[in-house]
Amino acid sequence: MGKLLLIAINAILIENYVLVRTIGCCPFLGVSRKTETAVGMGFAIIFTMTLSSAITWLANEYILIRYNLEYMQTVTFILIIAALVQFVEIVLKKAMPALYTALGIYLPLITTNCAVLGSALDGIGRGYSFIESTVFGLTAGVGFTLAIVLFSGVRERTAQNDIPKAFQGFPFALVSASLLAMVFTGFTGLTLPF
Repeated sequence: MGKLLLIAINAILIENYVLVRTIGCCPFLGVSRKTETAVGMGFAIIFTMTLSSAITWLANEYILIRYNLEYMQTVTFILIIAALVQFVEIVLKKAMPALYTALGIYLPLITTNCAVLGSALDGIGRGYSFIESTVFGLTAGVGFTLAIVLFSGVRERTAQNDIPKAFQGFPFALVSASLLAMVFTGFTGLTLPF
């Protein structure tokens, strides 16, 4: 149980995919204008990362390794992730059409989101068990959600401020993201015994 807690702290804070490792920045920058949309994207990412970490671990362990097909790992994982994203799209379109519309092009881009593939590959590359890999995927998604929700809060609060013309819009978003990333890199000094 202690190792799972350490994996969770590591995935959420120390190695946050967006703010420390800078993986998965496209939806982070694109969907973070409103907190409601950021939360919706965060939950979609959590769901996808958790299931993809679990399913890819099973596929790797019981198919790819067993039949000496490890070289097909990336292609197999991308296909699994694409199927999961299609499932998420169908559910959101039926259950929450407003959120589906708000996420727009960024929802299908979860398929190519490096953070989703990265969590699946990292869990296996670190030699995690099925449970550990699934917890890593879940908490990496929580870390992504934490980052995007914090960033959306910053963007909402600064939207009405008097910002110099040269920094308005995307430049200010990049400056804000870099400051938030600096905060999270402060956690890299933590050493976890695993």
